[in-house]
Amino acid sequence: MPVVNDTLEVAVAEEEILFKEDTASFVVYELPTEIEYIPGDDLPAVVKDKLQCVQKIIPLHYNDRVHAFINYFTVRDREYTRMVAARATLYFPLFEKYLAKYGLPDELKYLAIIESGLNPKAVSRARAVGLWQFMSPTGRHYGLHHDWYIDERMDPEKSTDAACRYLRDLYGMFHNWELALASYNAGPGNVKKAIRRSGYKKSFWEVYNYLPRETRSYVPQFVAIIYAMNYLDEHNLYNVVQETLMPHDTLMIKKFLHFNTFANLTGICLEDLQKLNPSVQRNAIPQINKPYTIKVPAIAKDNLMANRIAILDSASKTGKKELEVLARNTEGSTYGRDRVVYRVKSGDVLGGIAMRYHVRMNDLKKWNNLNSNTIRVGQRLSIWLKQPAGDASIIASAAPAKQPVPVPIPNSKTYIVQYGDTLWDISRKFEGLTIEKIKQLNNLTHSKIQPGQKLAIAL
Repeated sequence: MPVVNDTLEVAVAEEEILFKEDTASFVVYELPTEIEYIPGDDLPAVVKDKLQCVQKIIPLHYNDRVHAFINYFTVRDREYTRMVAARATLYFPLFEKYLAKYGLPDELKYLAIIESGLNPKAVSRARAVGLWQFMSPTGRHYGLHHDWYIDERMDPEKSTDAACRYLRDLYGMFHNWELALASYNAGPGNVKKAIRRSGYKKSFWEVYNYLPRETRSYVPQFVAIIYAMNYLDEHNLYNVVQETLMPHDTLMIKKFLHFNTFANLTGICLEDLQKLNPSVQRNAIPQINKPYTIKVPAIAKDNLMANRIAILDSASKTGKKELEVLARNTEGSTYGRDRVVYRVKSGDVLGGIAMRYHVRMNDLKKWNNLNSNTIRVGQRLSIWLKQPAGDASIIASAAPAKQPVPVPIPNSKTYIVQYGDTLWDISRKFEGLTIEKIKQLNNLTHSKIQPGQKLAIAL
């Protein structure tokens, strides 16, 4: 879940720092010209005592692994700690509001530092997104919509609400905050597996050796960042420039809105509009069925009050056709498509599924986060079709509505396997042919075939 673009992984005491990113999109700090005073390492007993002083509901256990990460955040990468301390003033009040709403421990606000470095536009190599690093299925389960134009996983308010509900549910599964945190990183299935392999132990440190490597680092980092953020001054990290959002108002949009045009007509900076609305991906709000609320700099208020109708009308026309063409043809786009779910059958290959549903194989791979063409029997693949697909939750186990018309078996009574073919596809091409008959004619004991293979299809 963590680890975003521009990631620098650092090994600390045989562990991994999960998140490290470039600060260019936020504040660039000038390093002092004089040598900075860096306080030395505290003794283990002192660090343990300091952790106990800031411990609230979630246990802050101290050990060598935690100490190594504390050393990382307070000594080895002090600029990273300054960066997230600056962003904390921007997001912590929001986190605290929703944590209180759901009755969750206040210290969970530090989890977003480990997840994303408090960057709402963070995207991991595994394509987890936003402050709370939601994967697509989990995000959708908790009500975070995302498409070509909008990704609500990058919306600070909506994603924070979803993260709080997810953490609440994870705690309900394990009744242990350290295990709930581990499952936020690895998924509850992996944590349950670690519990079983440990002989049904009931604490994080007892199942530690059975967890994925990244997850073994996750909880120690969480403890270490709580320590670092609570003792900034003692580690000479107090000279932090606090980030704030500019004064802004909300505006309800009922039709397409082109950000560049809107910014020019209201006299605001496009960059300010982008920072206020990180979930907007293409500098435009699409035409949707329900109103969409955006944040606009307060300085735009006078121009909007004087020319609201004309400004919104102009911004609703510029760039709309160009963006829609781009949306429909960008690799992996789901714009204007309906989703079906296909269950992989024996003999299926990815190229054959793509051909059957008239989609590009690269799109199919992006929709399902596949790094190769390998698929397994029983696997469920999301396929986004241009034509209406009915209920989006349907499990499609056969081809779409457009069926090939069977033709007579050729005089050669043979067929050359094409790329993407399966026995099922071939059986449907010819009148009276079945999978069992193909196997019998070719002495096949399985359904695996290769492009270029010559098959008998009649005696």
